[in-house]
Amino acid sequence: MKRNILLIEPNYKNKYPPIGLMKIATYHRMLGDNVTFFKGNMQDLVLRDITDLCIDKLHKIDHTITWREKRDNITQYIRTKQSVYVEALCLENSKYEFLIIGCLDDYKKIYWKKQYEKEPLYDRIYVTSLFTFYWKITIDTINFAKKLVKNVKELKVGGVTATVLFDDVVKATNIIPHRGLLDKPGILDKNQIIIDTLPLDYSILEETEYKYPENGAYYGYMTRGCIRKCSFCAVPTLEPNYCEYISITERIKETTEKYGEKRNLLLLDNNVLASERFPQIINDIKKAGFVKGATYIEPNQFDIAVKNLSDGINDRAYIRRTFELISELLKKLRGETQQNFYNLLEEHNLLHFDNVTKEKLLELASLISELYQKHNKRLPRLRYVDFNQGVDARLINEDNIKLLSEIPIHPLRIAFDSMKWEKQYTNAVKLAAEHGINHLSNYLLYNEKDHPVELYRRLKINVSLCDGLGINIYSFPMKFHPITGPDRFNRDYLGKHWNRKFIRAVQAVLNATKGKIGKGQSFFEKAFGKDEEEFEKILYMPEPYILYRFLFEGRGDTEQWWNEFTALNEDELVEAKKIIEKNKFTNINELTKNRRIRKVLKHYTVKREDISKDDLNQYVYTKREQI
Repeated sequence: MKRNILLIEPNYKNKYPPIGLMKIATYHRMLGDNVTFFKGNMQDLVLRDITDLCIDKLHKIDHTITWREKRDNITQYIRTKQSVYVEALCLENSKYEFLIIGCLDDYKKIYWKKQYEKEPLYDRIYVTSLFTFYWKITIDTINFAKKLVKNVKELKVGGVTATVLFDDVVKATNIIPHRGLLDKPGILDKNQIIIDTLPLDYSILEETEYKYPENGAYYGYMTRGCIRKCSFCAVPTLEPNYCEYISITERIKETTEKYGEKRNLLLLDNNVLASERFPQIINDIKKAGFVKGATYIEPNQFDIAVKNLSDGINDRAYIRRTFELISELLKKLRGETQQNFYNLLEEHNLLHFDNVTKEKLLELASLISELYQKHNKRLPRLRYVDFNQGVDARLINEDNIKLLSEIPIHPLRIAFDSMKWEKQYTNAVKLAAEHGINHLSNYLLYNEKDHPVELYRRLKINVSLCDGLGINIYSFPMKFHPITGPDRFNRDYLGKHWNRKFIRAVQAVLNATKGKIGKGQSFFEKAFGKDEEEFEKILYMPEPYILYRFLFEGRGDTEQWWNEFTALNEDELVEAKKIIEKNKFTNINELTKNRRIRKVLKHYTVKREDISKDDLNQYVYTKREQI
């Protein structure tokens, strides 16, 4: 018997699709189940499901009316209770008008009185979880999902948060989540299918309005786990056993045949260089078409969507996808061609998504395909490979960097989380440059065991490497938050050597640089200081003076603050720094009795809203001129 399966990703922002749910979707389609994916406001899901049920019932009452084309008005009536939407249905010609209105009212009550909780639609629901800082929205989603499943024992929760904060999830939801991977048979049902090895169901990504920023790639793993046991990392808990090789050849072939060729290859391995089969991994990547200089021409997306719609792979997904492509085409057309196409869509009621039907789309598919192909000429684009979780600088050597240089890796991600790995890190970057890998990216962890000055030193090393080697390194400082222990929910966590003001200062600089630091000595020195002494000055600088550097420097405020700050004697400076490091300046008269210190603290009471629009406009102009 077919089961109704619901896959949910909580409505947080994330770059990459939920690979675990994509595998589970494949699993349940193999079993013949009905699969639905949802990401968004959970109440919208309820409204959508109730509207579907209402339309099915209306069709039974009067099958002469194409109810799907009236979906928008039906949904709005259920949601708002406003009779204007019933009037817009034009029911006066139906001899079943009375029954139809009664049906609409019944489903309106189901929605408003939450009767759907008494008769849930779904036999099993899966909720995935990502980072622990999405705790609240994840828990809220799980608790809402409990109302939508027939048997709460069939609510399955997994992913990062569910694994790392297992006990907390149980306490907050009374649901026992699954820890780790679905890498053994029989975990979900009594069969021999190993879900973690299944191909991904890319169709579910088309079911939702949410568009993942990184959505044009093959996704996968060629290894699992990591040989390291870093204190700040969740991988040893999520993937405790290191697997040194997973073939992606068949997976890429299957994906291409069903969903079309993808431009890039995004691999989520946590430590691929630890594999003794790394040469084989590179060889597989090259055989898949990802050699250096390889190009890609995007296939006809409309034909792919129509074929999958015709084959019934996932009607909800490909009705949405086909409609989106038609809408994009309409915007692209010009003049008489656009008007004629608009008239065609209007005639067949295809201008509004809620009125679109599979039958109408397939009816016009061949006509639209020709127009789509004509107005979507695609030029060749370079392909890229991204080991998204980064490679281990301590393992880079002449042999494996040569292998990496044979594929279009862009960027090469190398972590630089501690100054104790400076030698290994700089050697890895130099080897990469020697082998023609010129685009690199790295994350720099701070606020753990490091001192603030160590972040400055690592950033400066990157800038020097860029200038010295003629390469690009984009650095992304990442603030550390514990994922376990008593501070696991403390979003204001401070490392041993950090304080609230220093954290805010770094974040203010990153706000101005949009979160990343690239090449350019002068740019870096302006952002973080020309030396360690100036970096410390920026750490103590009032936050608005950092955010609007040119404005306050131009007005003389920054110089005045610094003169007053450095004029303090040794004891005053100690007291002032302790106050500033707490970063609370609500009532400076209560913070100290020292007038000279109060004079300094007045600079910290300036708020963004105190800055006039004229001053901000002048700041932007001045900044452009100096850049």
